[in-house]
Amino acid sequence: MSEYKIVHASEVEASKVEEGGAEKTWIRWLISKEDGARSFAMRLFEVEPGGRTPLHSHPWEHEIFILEGEAKLILGEEERTAKRETAIYIPPNLRHSIINSGENKLRFLCLIPL
Repeated sequence: MSEYKIVHASEVEASKVEEGGAEKTWIRWLISKEDGARSFAMRLFEVEPGGRTPLHSHPWEHEIFILEGEAKLILGEEERTAKRETAIYIPPNLRHSIINSGENKLRFLCLIPL
């Protein structure tokens, strides 16, 4: 294995997010443990219009960057909106979901600790 990885997102297979509550959502694991990453994984999510990630929580944080589209964010008891070029930090144990609130595909990067 080399010490680095360079890959175009289109070269990484998209898998449907099957977790309960997810709708019309796909994930591409751009960088993961399998690539030698030790601290973080980088994932690309693609959410079709009307789709959403599951409403869930877990003991790790997320760092998210919206690449394209418009999102409604469920963050605990609050609802917020985000659009292209917005960075989002979601702390550990906060219930959250990302919903495509626009007419086009929502695409965002999500980094998580390994």
